[in-house]
Amino acid sequence: MDLSCILLTWNSGAYVGPCLGSLVRDLEASGRRYEVLVVDNGSTDGTLGVLAELQRQAPITVVPLGHNTGTTFSRNIALRMARGRHLAILDSDIEIAEPGTMARLLARLKAEPDWGILAPQLRFPSGRYQKTVDVFPTVTHKARRFLHLRAMEDAEAAAGPGGEPRPVDYAVSAFWVMPRAVVDRVGLLDERIFYAPEDVDYCLRVWLAGYRVVYWPEVTAVHHAQEISRRALFSRSMREHLKGLAYFWWKHRFLFSAEGLYRKSQTAEALKLRDE
Repeated sequence: MDLSCILLTWNSGAYVGPCLGSLVRDLEASGRRYEVLVVDNGSTDGTLGVLAELQRQAPITVVPLGHNTGTTFSRNIALRMARGRHLAILDSDIEIAEPGTMARLLARLKAEPDWGILAPQLRFPSGRYQKTVDVFPTVTHKARRFLHLRAMEDAEAAAGPGGEPRPVDYAVSAFWVMPRAVVDRVGLLDERIFYAPEDVDYCLRVWLAGYRVVYWPEVTAVHHAQEISRRALFSRSMREHLKGLAYFWWKHRFLFSAEGLYRKSQTAEALKLRDE
C-alpha cells in the first residue's frame, strides 16, 4: 500500500463529498495503491449517508463513533489501522484542485529522508491566501494571531505566490503528508489534547525526533476553513482549544519565549544527521 489517507468527519455532509471526490480522482490518476480511512465523530447531519454512497465508488473504510471524541483520539484510531508506507492527514473540507497534487507531494517526500511532514499551501475557495504555517506559539504571538489573523494572511500573501520547499515550525494539520516511519518513531497524537493545538505539538515532536517539518507553497489545495473554535468565544471548541494550549505550554515548558525549543530541536536534528 503506497498511501493511507486519514480524514475525520463531524457534521461534514456539505464538504466531505467534494473532498473525497477530488482526493480519489487525484489518487486514481496517480496509479498508486491507496486506502481512505474516515473516522466519524458522531455526525447527525447525514454525513454517514454521504460516506455510504462514496464507499460504493472507492476503497473507503468508515469508522463511526457514537460521539465527538475530538481530533486526537479519533485520528489515532485511523493511524493504527493504516497500512500505507506513507500517510496523508486531511481535513474533511479540503479539495484537491490541481491534478497530480498527491503524486508531487509523495515524490518529493520520498526524495528527502529527513523530512517528517510535508504540507502544501492552503487557499480559501475564493483563491485568497490562507495561513498554513506559523511559529511555535507564545502567549503574545497567539493573542496577536487571534486578533490580527486576516492582516497576517494579507502580509504573507503580499510576499508573492509559490516558492521552493522550506522548513517551518509547524503546519496546520488540514493537509499533511508523511512517511509511516515517522509515526513509528515519533508516536501517535497526544490524546490529552482534545481538539487543538495537537498539530503544533506533533510538529514539535517531529522536530525533536530529528526530522524536519517542510512547507511547499508551490503546491496548493483549497480549504473551506470552518474555523470552529472562532465561531463563538465561549463555545466548547474554544474552551477545548484554550485547555489544549495551556497543556501544550505546560508540557513543553515555555510561555513567552520559544528559544529553548529551537535549541532542543536543532540539537535533535544535528544528532540524527550525525547518526545517519
